[in-house]
Amino acid sequence: MRLQSFCFNPLQENTYLIWCEQTLACAIVDAGMYDSSEHKQLQDFIESNHLKPTHLLGTHAHIDHIFGNWWVKQVYDLPYYLHPADVVMIDRSESMAALWNLKYTPSPLPTVDLAHGDTIAIGACELQVRFVPGHAPGHVIFADEAGSQAIVGDTVFRGSIGRTDLPGGNHEQLLQNIEAQIFSLPDHFVLHSGHGPSTRVDFEKANNPFFQS
Repeated sequence: MRLQSFCFNPLQENTYLIWCEQTLACAIVDAGMYDSSEHKQLQDFIESNHLKPTHLLGTHAHIDHIFGNWWVKQVYDLPYYLHPADVVMIDRSESMAALWNLKYTPSPLPTVDLAHGDTIAIGACELQVRFVPGHAPGHVIFADEAGSQAIVGDTVFRGSIGRTDLPGGNHEQLLQNIEAQIFSLPDHFVLHSGHGPSTRVDFEKANNPFFQS
């Protein structure tokens, strides 16, 4: 499975394209595109690499991760996969946009409910779903075991963790779930975060200040 990241919107969120090299089927993960120039950037990459979008996947539904959902629905009409516990975040997104003075076209609701242990086929490749709440109540990650990588949203960042002071956040729950669901991945796994650079499981185990006794 191949992966390409894009940094989008005023909150500098990482949107990902992940695709099967054999079939060119691709998933858009956390569609954070904010304006027409960002829509074009994503679409140009898809078209120039002859990719075939098949899924819209959400690690969670904070507003910076769903700005582009309406556009994806309009242009590609993909099934939208999200954990049901995070639908409440979509319900709150218009008020959050107003609070932060951000442009926002409402996201469609998910069409497929995600659950821990699900397997998602992207062409001939597979993603494993792990439930990692704490930053958001329905937060999941997508692990590509064959590619030794995972898209982890806002659970863990290089040297940090996701904030837990937003509605639905729980600090202790997030720490416990990172240890149980992310640090249980092999040490060499690359972790692609929702903001900032990618990191690795072994680096975070050894260096993340939230996990040093």
